[in-house]
Amino acid sequence: MHLRDLTPHDVSVILTLNNDAVPAVPRATESELSSLLGSSDFGFAAVSDDEVLGFVMGFETGRDYASPNYRFFEDRGVDHLYVDRIVVAESARGMRIGQTLYGKVVELAIDQGRSEVTCKVNLDPPNPGSLAFHSRLGFSEVAQQDNGYAIVSLMARPVG
Repeated sequence: MHLRDLTPHDVSVILTLNNDAVPAVPRATESELSSLLGSSDFGFAAVSDDEVLGFVMGFETGRDYASPNYRFFEDRGVDHLYVDRIVVAESARGMRIGQTLYGKVVELAIDQGRSEVTCKVNLDPPNPGSLAFHSRLGFSEVAQQDNGYAIVSLMARPVG
C-alpha cells in the first residue's frame, strides 16, 4: 500500500467509499464531494494494486469553510489541521490504513508547524469503533456539539 494525493479523478471512487460509510460520515453527492475536494487544503488516498482503499481530506487554519465542526476549532484560536473526512473501505479495515492516513496528516501538521490535528467523531448516531480508534491515536475530546447531522465529539491531538 502507498499514499498519494487525491485528484479530481478520484471523486467517483471516494464517493462510493464515503456513502458506504454512512452514517459515520454524511452522505454526499458527486458534486458535493468534488466541491469539498476542490476546496480542501489536503487530501490523500491509500492505494493498493491501483485500488483506493481509503482517503482523508481536510483544511488548514484560517479557511472560509462553513462546517460547524471546523468553525468550533477555528474559534478556539489554536493553529490546527482539521480532518474533515477519513474513510476506510469496510473490506480494508484492520489493515492500519486509517493509522497510516493519520500519520501523513500528523507529518503534514509537524512540517507546517501546527499545534494539533482536529476532527469530529459521531456520538449519535454512535460510532464507538471510531472513538476507540481516535483515542488510540492520541485524540481526546475537547467538546461536544450538535452539528445538525449528528451529535459529535470534537477531538484534538497535539503534534510534535
